[in-house]
Amino acid sequence: MNWEIEAPNVVTEARFRDLVESGYRAEVLCQEAAHKKGPSYYGVWIMRAVSDEGVEKLLVTARTRTTYNDIKIREFKTITGVVSFLIGIGFSHADVPLEEGQRTTHKLAPTDKSGRK
Repeated sequence: MNWEIEAPNVVTEARFRDLVESGYRAEVLCQEAAHKKGPSYYGVWIMRAVSDEGVEKLLVTARTRTTYNDIKIREFKTITGVVSFLIGIGFSHADVPLEEGQRTTHKLAPTDKSGRK
């Protein structure tokens, strides 16, 4: 299936990473307010890659899909999961919204030809 044609507003993690590295912002949206349970904070967060022109691509799970209806939005259930994902993309800090409806954005620093930031 060609996801760029069938579902142009969603991307898997590999494509999300490519978009962020090419200048898109990573937007973290809080879907369910954070609450403390033991030593950790739980909630529901989703991510979008957003271009300067306003093009938005929602992060979805990378499991093999057979139909468009099988697409599942990738949800992060802990702050640790959100932070780990952002660090894995290359961010050196993470700003995670804690209240439902809040959002934050992150943008990678441009790199020079040697790969330094």
